[in-house]
Amino acid sequence: MKKIEKLLEIEALLENMMKSHKNGGILRTKILFFCSIYQNLSVSMIIDKLGIKKTNFALMTAELEKDGCIILKRSNLDRRCRLVELTEKGRKELDSYLRSMDKTLGNTPIEVDKAIDTLSAFLNKIV
Repeated sequence: MKKIEKLLEIEALLENMMKSHKNGGILRTKILFFCSIYQNLSVSMIIDKLGIKKTNFALMTAELEKDGCIILKRSNLDRRCRLVELTEKGRKELDSYLRSMDKTLGNTPIEVDKAIDTLSAFLNKIV
C-alpha cells in the first residue's frame, strides 16, 4: 500500500476511535489540545494547524467560551490578533478525554510508541 493510502487509513481509524468516546466532538477536543500545547495561540494559527474553515472554528470557540473551557482575548502586542487561552475547566475536560483514550489504547509495544513519535516528528516538519 502506498504511503498516502496508509496515512488515509490511519486517519480514518483514529477518527473512528476518537468518535467512540463521547467528548462533545473531535473538533472540540482538537481545539482544546492545541490550546494546551501552544500557550496563547492565535486564532489564525489554530485554524491553520487544524486546516478548518473559519466559520467552523468560530462556532466551536463560541461554544467552548460559553462552556468556560477557553478564553478569547486580544493580544497585547497586536490588538488585531485574538488569542485563545485554555481555562482550568478546559484543561480538566481535555485531561479526562486523554485518560479515556489512554485506557482504550492500553499498553502499546515500544516499537509502536517509537513509530508514533517518528511519524509525528515527520508530519510536524512538513505541515
